Amino acid sequence: MRKASLSLKLRFVPGQYAVARLAADSTIPDWASGPGFHAIVRADDELTIVCSADVVPDEVEAEREWACLRTVGPFAFQAAGVVLTLIAPLSSNGIGVFVVCTFDGEHLLIKEGDRRKAVELLVANGHQFVT
Repeated sequence: MRKASLSLKLRFVPGQYAVARLAADSTIPDWASGPGFHAIVRADDELTIVCSADVVPDEVEAEREWACLRTVGPFAFQAAGVVLTLIAPLSSNGIGVFVVCTFDGEHLLIKEGDRRKAVELLVANGHQFVT
């Protein structure tokens, strides 16, 4: 396996996450706030909320049981290939990824059941995990 040209530091964000879909005209619900990692994206046809799985009501359409990896910087805001170097070894080995980028870093959500395999693949590609 060829190592990535970028070697990044990663860490797991504590908890288990969900990716919820609400109607485009929905207001942002109260359960979508609080401590920890949250991402809220409104598009023309939906409102997507990424947050701790334990706060998403059962009746809300959501994909659950996601683990969250985060890059540990700093690195240049305009650095090319950061997301690609992370998702390429995962995608090419059948691991689906949901990516949320923030100003300071990338968050990769992978299914909890793929955690061990994802770590092995990312380490084999030159990335390292820190606590």
